[in-house]
Amino acid sequence: MLRLTWVQPEDLLGHELVQARLDGREPARIEARWRAAGGPAAPERAGASPQRASRYLRLLAEDLLDELADLPSRLAEDEPTDLAGIRAACPDWPAARPRGRTTPLALEAAWLGRAAGCLLGKPVEKLPLDGIRALARATGNWPLTTWFTARGVPADLLAQYPWNRRSAPTSLAENIDGMPEDDDLNYPLLGLLLLRRHGRGFSTADVAALWLDELPPGRAFTAERVAFRNLLCGIEPPHTARHRNPFREWIGALIRADVHGWTNPGDPAAAAEQAHRDALLTHTANGVYAAMFTAATLAAAAGGDTDVHACLRTGRTVVPERSRLARAIDHALGLAARHEDFDDVVDELHAAYAATHHWVHAIPNTALTVAALSHADGDFGGSVCRAVSGGWDTDSNGAAAGSVAGLLAGTPEALPDRWRAPLKNRLATTVGDFDGTGFDTLARLTHLEATRP
Repeated sequence: MLRLTWVQPEDLLGHELVQARLDGREPARIEARWRAAGGPAAPERAGASPQRASRYLRLLAEDLLDELADLPSRLAEDEPTDLAGIRAACPDWPAARPRGRTTPLALEAAWLGRAAGCLLGKPVEKLPLDGIRALARATGNWPLTTWFTARGVPADLLAQYPWNRRSAPTSLAENIDGMPEDDDLNYPLLGLLLLRRHGRGFSTADVAALWLDELPPGRAFTAERVAFRNLLCGIEPPHTARHRNPFREWIGALIRADVHGWTNPGDPAAAAEQAHRDALLTHTANGVYAAMFTAATLAAAAGGDTDVHACLRTGRTVVPERSRLARAIDHALGLAARHEDFDDVVDELHAAYAATHHWVHAIPNTALTVAALSHADGDFGGSVCRAVSGGWDTDSNGAAAGSVAGLLAGTPEALPDRWRAPLKNRLATTVGDFDGTGFDTLARLTHLEATRP
């Protein structure tokens, strides 16, 4: 039986009940109706529950999803999604600046950093924090300093904490042979295609049309897969982000933001605005802010700011002051400054967010990435290893930290060889004609967009 992940109404309902509480709505009465009918909780790790629901339960889930969407939110004024509202809620919104200059070598380091960080996190994606720590300790790789390996790991430990089944064949140290396909690299490729076809003035509808042309639906997950479904049902952006989409504050928009930052060196406001237009297809509120924060941080780094702390402060200026993401970023920065041992930072972040947020939610994952970059002082290996060692969405967090730290490093040669060499300057993908492309080529193409008038 095929159970398509991230779109079954009976599974979406459980996630929406959680999301409703997070974004300031009170779903208790609707939840009681769902439970009384025998409705399940959201799947904890997988994208679909193992058994198909009855027709009655599925129809009920669809009705309740629509009722939940109509509930008022007490956070609506503090967490707008429209750009004008976001800017008004950011007292230190950056002034528009002429675009600065970046170099193909710096962009190549960013692409390589994103790939290496992603690849480091792939084999332990979906594993609990205790499992990640145990697997690394079993091979003397804790604190984490290099790739995960199965060599020397006791069989009973692997049985308890199995590697990610799709990723282990291509992402353990003994198996790496170039960069395998991953959505954390597919989306930057799509962003590059978007700018090549439509320029900086692209619309959210242009993003949607590009996806329909170039992105296989099976390569999209969570909010992106729901948006795909909505587009095929005739729902237009930005409603694609809201209609029966409980993942609208998860990490998907964030992992699409890099190209917007890379191609707006020194102009974080423009980078954030581009990331906003992209994110509107699939996300709202804090899911959108996470993308804008990432783009603005990278724009600062691309413009020549070599201080990771200053870059993060720049990113923070495009996040509404009273939003949940703003509080999470500030919390993460405080923890990174206060604790010498990063494990203590991670433990406090998990204590704050793990019980209430899904492991793919943008808020805890952004906080963890920020803490990793700040605690490592922007060092490449330290940043990606800290980000991955903190758990949650390990490959996406490694990729996000690697992109920033790689850009700050300035050249591929500044990245230690153990991170670059296994990638073999080769990327696998199903997007466009990019399969097998080298990171040096991608950097040159990105630089063309960064310098386009």
